[in-house]
Amino acid sequence: MGQSQPPSQSMTLSEKIIAKAAGLDSVKPGDIVTCAVDLAMMHDSSGPRRAGKMLDELGVPIWDKDKLVVITDHYTNDEDPNSVEIQKITHAWVAEKQLPHFLPEQGICHVVLPENGFLKPGLFCVGGDSHSTTAGAFGAFMVGIGATELASVLATGEIWVRVPETLRVSVSGTLSDGVAAKDLILKLCGDIGIMGANYMVVEYGGAAVRAMSVDERMTLTNMAAELGAKTGIIAADETTTEMLAAAGAGDVDINAWQGDEDAPVARTIDIDGPVLGPQVAAPTSPENAAEVAEHAGMSLGQAYIGACTGAKLEDLRMAARVVRGHKIAANIRFFVAPASILIHEAAAVDGTLKILEDAGATILPTGCGGCIGLGPARLEENMTGISSTNRNFVGRAGEKSSKLYLGSAYSVAAAAITGEITDPREFL
Repeated sequence: MGQSQPPSQSMTLSEKIIAKAAGLDSVKPGDIVTCAVDLAMMHDSSGPRRAGKMLDELGVPIWDKDKLVVITDHYTNDEDPNSVEIQKITHAWVAEKQLPHFLPEQGICHVVLPENGFLKPGLFCVGGDSHSTTAGAFGAFMVGIGATELASVLATGEIWVRVPETLRVSVSGTLSDGVAAKDLILKLCGDIGIMGANYMVVEYGGAAVRAMSVDERMTLTNMAAELGAKTGIIAADETTTEMLAAAGAGDVDINAWQGDEDAPVARTIDIDGPVLGPQVAAPTSPENAAEVAEHAGMSLGQAYIGACTGAKLEDLRMAARVVRGHKIAANIRFFVAPASILIHEAAAVDGTLKILEDAGATILPTGCGGCIGLGPARLEENMTGISSTNRNFVGRAGEKSSKLYLGSAYSVAAAAITGEITDPREFL
């Protein structure tokens, strides 16, 4: 999965990647170009049973098997007949096509993909899931597409793109203790709305973003989707290369893939990092975000730490800091589903899982699970919960009568202790 040198034009990072993929010296917002895909990813929901079926009906082969990664995460760890059948279809299709990059039941696709070294700066990628935007945390350009578009990419290796404008978000200083990237993105959702960056690239930067771990940066790019964005992106730096080197991504040239400071953007939003406090989004949209104090005291029946957004290793460690030495409230159930097997193993080795279990958490298998209303963490009729996931639309996480608040792992853990929405800084 090679990559050519980027064009040396005055462009944003996203524009440079698109220009490279289109074989052009430069592009500008509004241009419609055809891009060669460096990497395509699909999971068990959108993949073989949908996009794969369409490809087979067309009777054409996969354009480049080495550039396709298939991951199972949506319908795993579930004995429901429908889930079992989807897994059979997925495994059979991968075996028939003799695909070299199949990662079954290793965790959530957006986390497993970089864990296995498939991402690096400058790549133009597509994924069969709206939160494929997560890859932008590694300096790659990755968009989520539907099954029909994915089938077209599988057949041709190309996709047309209208070059998006860029919304630049600059976060100064450093975030306060008890405040996480999840609070930052919820603040943005509240300020500009879930269509506030419609068909734009959200480019995150500033001292606070540069100080973040890769785990935290992934939260920002993941939830660019909740802003209506085409994707999110963060220029790679030494923090990025250290993670990618550990994942076996090979040589990474961060200097070649930086945006030009003088490149024009559609809009810039400046955020004062030290001033930001914990945020909670009320049902039924991430844009219903406000300071945690506005919802403090809301009684809850469930607290859930999970999903590609909120169950990375750093998220689990945030939760452990809060619950250490405490027990969960009698009126609440507390579930933790690590985002990947590797994360589960690391959290077991460093003692994070034991702290969570000692507080009363039930550790669930990795997978999308409660985020999409599957498994033990599915919200029951009329139940109100809080989670570290990315969406709280009606029926997203369970029964239509249920209600879901969104918060950081800090806030979810604090709620598990008190049984109600609580400022997590009280426990730090």
